Amino acid sequence: MALSTAAVAPKALRTTLERNVRDIVAVPSDAFEAILCALIARGHVLLDGKPGIGKTLLARTIAASIDCSFRRIQFTNDLMPSDILGSAVWRERERQFEFVEGPLFSNLVLADEINRTSPRTLSCLLEAMESGSVSLEGKTMDLGAPFHVFATRNPIEFHGTYPMPEAALDRFLVRIELGYPDSAQELALYTGRDAESSLRSVHPVISRDQLLAAQAAAAEVVVHETVAEYVLRIVAATREHTEVALGASPRAALMWLRAARARAWLEGRDYVLPDDLKALAMPVLAHRMFVRGGGSAAAMLQEVIAKTAVPL
Repeated sequence: MALSTAAVAPKALRTTLERNVRDIVAVPSDAFEAILCALIARGHVLLDGKPGIGKTLLARTIAASIDCSFRRIQFTNDLMPSDILGSAVWRERERQFEFVEGPLFSNLVLADEINRTSPRTLSCLLEAMESGSVSLEGKTMDLGAPFHVFATRNPIEFHGTYPMPEAALDRFLVRIELGYPDSAQELALYTGRDAESSLRSVHPVISRDQLLAAQAAAAEVVVHETVAEYVLRIVAATREHTEVALGASPRAALMWLRAARARAWLEGRDYVLPDDLKALAMPVLAHRMFVRGGGSAAAMLQEVIAKTAVPL
C-alpha cells in the first residue's frame, strides 16, 4: 500500500516509527529519541558497542521503516574509494565510459564497522557526510535528499579495528552507545522469530516526503537568546575545564541546537527549552570532547551541566 505524502504529526511520527522498530529490536527509549532527533535534524548516527548486540539490525530496521532508498556498505581494510563512490565503466556498444553510481548514492546508508577501513576511503565518506555531495572526475555530484549515514563501530581494542580521528567523530550528530539487553529482552530474543525473518516483515511507515517535511518544520523551531546563552555557557565551560583537553566547538554547539530543535518539534513545540538540550547533551557532545588521562567525557559534561544555571 502506498504511503501518504501528507505531513505527519510529530507525536504520530515518533509513536509509529518507534513501534515499528521495537517490534524487531529492543532499543532504550533515550537512545531511540536521540536517533530520531538526528534524523529530523538532518544528521548522521554512530552506533557504538560490542559485536553481536544488534547495532546493524537496529540500523536496518530503521531504514526499512522509512520509504527511502537504502544501501549497506561493509567496511574492510581493503575497501577502496571507488567501491563506495562508484566508477566509470567502458560500454563497448556506446563506445564511451558511463559512470556507475556506488552504494553511497542512497538516502540511507549503513556504514557497517566503519573503523575497519583505510583513512583514504574514510575521507571520501566524511566529505559526503559533511556536504551531501562527492567530488568525482572534477565534478561535484549531489547524493540526494534526505541523506543519512548510520555507522556501526566496534570497540577499538578488538582485532582489526582502528581509532577514529576527531574529524570523523565530529561528522556524527549523535553517538549512541549500546549495551547488552536486559534478561527479559534477551530471553525473548532466544524464543522469538529469527531476526532476518522478522526484518523481512517490516514495511515502511514513514514516506520520504513526510521525513523531508518534518526536517523542514523542525528547522523553523525558535531558539530564544536566553537559551542560546545557556548553550554558550556550557560549551565555554567544557573548554575551560582543567581536565578537558578538547572541549565542545562552535560547530558542536550548532549541532546540539539542531538536535534540540528536532526534539522540541517532536514534543509539539515551536521553541527550544533547556530540557531539550539536557536530554541530548550526552549523545551530541560527549564524543566531541576529549579528557586528559583517558577520563570520561560524559562525567565531565554532566559536571559542567550540573554547575551551569538554567535560564528561567
